[in-house]
Amino acid sequence: MERILTRNVDKENAQHLAVYESVGGYQALRKALSSMTPDALTDEVKKSGLRGRGGAGFSAGLKWSFMPKEVDPKRPHYFLINADESEPGTFKDRLLMEKDPHLVLEGSLLGAFAIRASVIYIYIRGEFVHAARVLDRAIAEAYAKGYAGKNILGSAWSCDVYVHRGAGAYICGEETALMSSLEGDRGYPRLKPPFPAQSGVWGCPTTINNVETVANVPFIVERGADWFLSVGKAPKNTGPKLYCLSGHVKRPGVYEAPMGLPLHELIYELGGGMLHDDRPLKAVIPGGSSVPVLRADECEVDLDFDSLAAKGTMLGSAGLMVMDSSTCMVAAMARIAHFYHIIGNTICALGDAAAMPAISFVTKFRDEFQHHVDAKACLTGTVALQGVR
Repeated sequence: MERILTRNVDKENAQHLAVYESVGGYQALRKALSSMTPDALTDEVKKSGLRGRGGAGFSAGLKWSFMPKEVDPKRPHYFLINADESEPGTFKDRLLMEKDPHLVLEGSLLGAFAIRASVIYIYIRGEFVHAARVLDRAIAEAYAKGYAGKNILGSAWSCDVYVHRGAGAYICGEETALMSSLEGDRGYPRLKPPFPAQSGVWGCPTTINNVETVANVPFIVERGADWFLSVGKAPKNTGPKLYCLSGHVKRPGVYEAPMGLPLHELIYELGGGMLHDDRPLKAVIPGGSSVPVLRADECEVDLDFDSLAAKGTMLGSAGLMVMDSSTCMVAAMARIAHFYHIIGNTICALGDAAAMPAISFVTKFRDEFQHHVDAKACLTGTVALQGVR
C-alpha cells in the first residue's frame, strides 16, 4: 500500500518544518481552520471510522463528541496526547515522534480544534529523551510559523502546546493516571464516572488520544472520510495501521499496512519469516504483553480489532511478539508476570488485563507448565525455571 503514516520517516531532515511543509504539511490544519467548524471536523473523523490506536479501539470522533459544545472561561478544554508508550513490544509512537514530529503536532492541533481546546499536553514517557527533544524543537518551529500559539493561522482560535515528561511509570499509560501525574500527583487511576470529558485534568473537560491516533487525522481532513474508509476493512476496522514486530523473525521493526493485515503476511512476508528456518512458529502475542497469547494453529487471523477479539485476544497496541519452538512458555509467562507485579494490591485500573496473558499461557500450553511441575525441568530443554528473573 501507499505509505501514509510513515511517508516521511526515511527522508533526510524529516524532523524539520521545511521538509514537512514540502510534502503538504499543515495544509490540513489550514483547511480545517478556514472551512470547517469543530463539529464538522468531529463528524468527519467519526464518519471515517478511526478507532483509537492506543489499545482500546474506541471511536476517536465519538470520543471527541462527548466534550461540551460551549467553553466556560473558568473551565478551559484540554487535549492530552498519550505518548507514554510503556507496553512491552510496542515502539510505533516513538518512531512517529522521533522521525515525523510535525505530523504528530498537526494531528494534535486538529484534535484540539475539534474539541475546542486551548491547551495541548503531550505526555511522553520519561525514557524517551531524544523524542522529547525532537518534539520541543518542532513545537518551537510551529510557534515561529504561526501553527501554534495565539490566533493560529490568523484565525480566532489560540492553542498552546507543551511536552510533559513522565517518570517512567507504566501505570501512567492509563488515561486517568496520566491526568493525575500531569497535575503533579502520584499516577493513580481515578474512578469513572466522572469521565474526563466532564471532569478531567484540573477538573476541566479533557480528551486523551494516543500518538498514532492523532497522526491519522491530517490525512482524514486532507483526503476525506470516504478515502479513510477505503483503506482497511470497512466499516469498523479502517485506515492505515502501524504494527510493531519483534521476537524470532528475520526483520523486526515497525510496518505500515492497511488495518486487517493477515498475521501470516506480517511474519512471513514483511518480517522475512522465522529467524531460524529449523525452528517453526510456536506462539504470537498480538497486541503487547498484556493480551492473551495465540498458538501457532490460531494464527490464521487478520490483525484488526474484531478479528482478534473473535479469537479471544486483542489488537491492543499492535505490539506483536513472535516466539519459535525453542521458547519455554513457562519462562515467557514468568517474565511477563514479573513485569506486571506490584507489591500488595494493584492500583492499575487495567489490573484484570495483567491476568489475561497468564490465563491464556496456562490454558494453551498446559503441558509445558505441568512438565515444569512434575519434572522440575523445561520441556523445551532450553530454560530452567529457577533461572528466570
